[in-house]
Amino acid sequence: MILAGDIGGTKTVLALISKQSDGSLNCEAEQTFASGEFQDFEVILDLFLANQPPVAAACFGVAGPIIDQRCQTTNLPWILDGGLLKARLGTPRVRLLNDLEAMALGMLHLQAQDFIELNPDAQTQTGNIAVIAAGTGLGEAILYRDGERYHAIATEGGHADLASQNHRQDRLLSYLRERYPDHVSYERILSGSGFSNLYDFLVADRYAEPCPAVPAENDPNGYGVDRNAVISRLGVSGEDTLCSEVVRLFVEIYGAEAGNLALKSLATGGVFIGGGIGPKIRPALETGAFMQAFTGKGRFQGMLGRLSVKLALNPRTPLLGAMHYFAD
Repeated sequence: MILAGDIGGTKTVLALISKQSDGSLNCEAEQTFASGEFQDFEVILDLFLANQPPVAAACFGVAGPIIDQRCQTTNLPWILDGGLLKARLGTPRVRLLNDLEAMALGMLHLQAQDFIELNPDAQTQTGNIAVIAAGTGLGEAILYRDGERYHAIATEGGHADLASQNHRQDRLLSYLRERYPDHVSYERILSGSGFSNLYDFLVADRYAEPCPAVPAENDPNGYGVDRNAVISRLGVSGEDTLCSEVVRLFVEIYGAEAGNLALKSLATGGVFIGGGIGPKIRPALETGAFMQAFTGKGRFQGMLGRLSVKLALNPRTPLLGAMHYFAD
């Protein structure tokens, strides 16, 4: 039995997998846990494995940097240790992967219907593939092709310095430096909380009057309301001018950073967009604003304009990557 996990800041998904005689995988059990409700990962592990058969191998995609098979999760107060997990599970076949490393591997196992092509001028090419995913945080990874197969390379590129592309983004960067004086990364925008950061900036920049449906920052009457979800929903639907501009600006910066990653990895094989936010703002990603920012790289506009840029719709992609790590 193979234990697979997708461990994120919002939710943790665990699954038990058996490998069939024909090589296919069968999910014997699967359960989702709200990560923030648990003090550590071991509590979730004990709950899931109660009354389950022994585990022969385990692979976990974890939202955080993996160093020497140990991880301090980025958005949770958890520490995962591969050595301790080997002892706990009674098997030497335990592997911790960065969540985007797992997602990148999972992308290779998706079906054609799991993707939406965002570039109408895409040309089929081989080579490295860039993977970018905005969700609770911003994840980035690379699928390096050695000529025959792909190898996933983890990064923490989402925490790289935010760069501005125009005068409004200059003002945005200055605004964020006041709010986050130590460091302003792409994750401050390209994540769930990024919608609030963009909204508050546009209010401060006097783009439009605040939306009555969006609770003010730190408003006690807004307790229990997902402010970011309200902003993105109203923006995608076009119900509010200010929220619509938030989503447009989010897409513009998302496209620019996806183009940055494509250049840095020389992703002639294309770009995969994962994460929970992409499918929710799909109409905004399909307007062409994303691709305009993606290709806006001067002398490399032509090269980027030929790359396939696919939005992945399958939310189980990181779990699929963990499932297949020991099965392939």
